[in-house]
Amino acid sequence: MISVTFPDGASRHFDAGVSGADIAKSISPSLAKRTVAMTLDGVLVDLEAAVERNAKIEFVSREDPRALELIRHDAAHVLAEAVQELYPETQVTIGPVIENGFYYDFYRAEPFTLEDLPVIEKKMREIIARDAKITREVWQRNDAKAWFIDKGEAFKGELIDSIKSDEPLSIYKQGNWLDLCRGPHLPSVGKVGGAFKLMKVAGAYWRGDSTRPMLSRIYGTAWANQEDLDGYLHRLEEAERRDHRRLGREMDLFHFQEEGPGAIFWHAKGWTLFQTLVSYMRRRQKIAGYTEVNTPQVLDRALWETSGHWQTYRENMFVTKTEDERVFALKPMNCPGHVQIFKNGLKSYRDLPVKIAEFGIVHRYEPSGALHGMMRVRAFTQDDAHIFCSEDQIMEEALKINDLILTIYKDFGFEDVVVKLSTRPEKRVGSDEAWDKAEEALSNVLSELARRGLKTSIQEGEGAFYGPKLEYTLRDAIGREWQCGTTQVDFNLPLRFGAFYIGADSEKKTPVMIHRAMFGSLERFTGILIEHYAGHLPLWLSPLQIIICTITQDADDYAYEIAAAARKIGLNVDVDVRNEKITYKVREHSLAKTPVLLVVGKKEATERTVSIRRLGSPQQTQLTLEDAIAQLAKEAAPPDLIE
Repeated sequence: MISVTFPDGASRHFDAGVSGADIAKSISPSLAKRTVAMTLDGVLVDLEAAVERNAKIEFVSREDPRALELIRHDAAHVLAEAVQELYPETQVTIGPVIENGFYYDFYRAEPFTLEDLPVIEKKMREIIARDAKITREVWQRNDAKAWFIDKGEAFKGELIDSIKSDEPLSIYKQGNWLDLCRGPHLPSVGKVGGAFKLMKVAGAYWRGDSTRPMLSRIYGTAWANQEDLDGYLHRLEEAERRDHRRLGREMDLFHFQEEGPGAIFWHAKGWTLFQTLVSYMRRRQKIAGYTEVNTPQVLDRALWETSGHWQTYRENMFVTKTEDERVFALKPMNCPGHVQIFKNGLKSYRDLPVKIAEFGIVHRYEPSGALHGMMRVRAFTQDDAHIFCSEDQIMEEALKINDLILTIYKDFGFEDVVVKLSTRPEKRVGSDEAWDKAEEALSNVLSELARRGLKTSIQEGEGAFYGPKLEYTLRDAIGREWQCGTTQVDFNLPLRFGAFYIGADSEKKTPVMIHRAMFGSLERFTGILIEHYAGHLPLWLSPLQIIICTITQDADDYAYEIAAAARKIGLNVDVDVRNEKITYKVREHSLAKTPVLLVVGKKEATERTVSIRRLGSPQQTQLTLEDAIAQLAKEAAPPDLIE
């Protein structure tokens, strides 16, 4: 007999080898009916899995968030079955679960197109309606390979060869169709439900190798219920409507072109927005005690070898060799340059902490396929800073950074923030002892932030190669998460470069280096802002805050007078005196997301008034010129300058 313990602490005894399904039935028929899987000592497994030893068991219903991965996994299998029923000559390869859905890669002479998806989706619904039972079998390796090869499934045969010899080779069957899979799965195909949709098709090389066959990949999304699916599809529509690349064109902010892949061509209005962000951050950093510096963009290979970048980050660096055979690299990070500035001149413990900041342009090689507008580029600007301090100052400085980051995000409309601790990666520099100290320091900071009520989590193995980090992830207006700010504790780089300060005992001490970014990449943060606000930027951020539109030529001089008065107090303003109808002007400037339109005609010029029209509102308000300018100036004040 074995003892099975449930989440409430109760336990029961069963014969060894009893299945989870039988345990559920022994408790109640209703429990068995609603259960689709179980956890065995915390590991999610099939409901039919045998329990051979004393264990802790928890039953998982279809509504449990943990079941969503099973729904998506089974949807991928149903997709593969549907494809092979419709197109028997097609070979199946792999079909994993991904964020928000699944995909399956197929090999066939003619790639799938978008027009095929409704037909395949219809067949999937037919298969789900059959509600075939899903069962697991363990096959001998040679038998499995022979079976797939006989069926013309060469890719599955290759997959079997790649599976470790001591790993059980499991086959999952659903009706007459089967697949090689580790599982787990739902009890039957019908449990997938109808809340799924095939989304797109793409090409993908077998095993990501461009020398191997090109496969046809079908992407889909699946959810526990129709409401969740509808919500996801709505978020996709919103994301498309808010796409910063489209809005960037409409607002005349920037563009991209093939001659500069992964680099941004800033237009005048976009550069104004960028400089507004820089000015804001410069003010906040100055008050917080940072001094701003600038370091070279091209540095000798020897420096990158000392820092460890050459050994651990070389594939992400742009490298060049000069005629005298010297090898240089465009900097991918600012930190080695800041260590050089710290080392220039003797430092005492009384000088600590030393806070060095830079709006540093960095270059990192990203594969062409990974580039995505402003969100993934090869050249970008970091609001980078490094704090050189003693070990006993780490907690205080990290908490100061935290407070600064959170108030900055609040100024930009982001208040839902999660702080994640990323621990040591497999590929790293430095001793385990140094990593232990750094991780302990940030763990203490994370505990304090959790005590203050912040949402926190831990990401094992996701730290930088030189130190662990806290990542600040914010949620935008449509619920997407963006990782922006970071705080990284580094015992390694100062030691590798021989940086030191003179301690109270007159001995040389190696400082701790805290790497800090708040926007992260200014380019990426700009893209996030554009999408968060759907282009309707707050007045203080808008690169063109006011357009003065004339109704008749009689008001042209008055329009230029208004513009001069507005510019005098720092407002970004332009004048539209074209011989066009006012409705045309309003529509054009609304598409460009100009937040305020001042409409003036002969009447307004005579009375010294303006009609104010706000972006997105059909209403107009009439104010005197003096009151309008004063009101708009107050609205346009950056939040950090409002008393």
